[in-house]
Amino acid sequence: MSTTKNCLICGVGGQGTVLASKLIAQAAIDMGLSAKTAETIGMAQRGGSVVSHVRIGENLSAPMIGPGEADIIIGFEPGEAVRCIDYLKKGGTVIVNTNATIPVTASLGMHYEGAEMIEYLEKLESRGLINLIKVDGEAICHELGSQKVLNVVLLGKAASSGVLGIDTARIAEVIKARLPEKFHEINLRALKV
Repeated sequence: MSTTKNCLICGVGGQGTVLASKLIAQAAIDMGLSAKTAETIGMAQRGGSVVSHVRIGENLSAPMIGPGEADIIIGFEPGEAVRCIDYLKKGGTVIVNTNATIPVTASLGMHYEGAEMIEYLEKLESRGLINLIKVDGEAICHELGSQKVLNVVLLGKAASSGVLGIDTARIAEVIKARLPEKFHEINLRALKV
């Protein structure tokens, strides 16, 4: 990988966005690349927005990704993916969990419909502005027996798509090195779904 890869990971508190960014960064470092991460977290413990910036490459200057610079957005929640879409470069890839998590604003009486967010992303794809990979994270996690592996399911999709520049085998090694052994089996299965 001779160029910089910018990956924005967005979701709501408790979905594992920060862990996902750390797994990607460690995999890049293990490949001999530089990696920088930064998070913006708003009321995360109460379901607020969490955005993790991951920059991979050589000669990285700053950890934050600017508007129009992200090669890939990994959206753990459809509304958060739409909210971060301005960070994506034209022709970039959005990998999105199709299942909505009701954000704090909706719990305060505001309207929120996750399907509308997916439709918006589909319109952007139909106009050739983005590449879209939709993942039914809820169904996959149900099949695996835990909603807590959504982050690794989406990382697996990003790695297998090729756009991340890090393969699933490298991420599997990081999972084995960084996570407690009791979580290895389910996360390795999630990575390969």
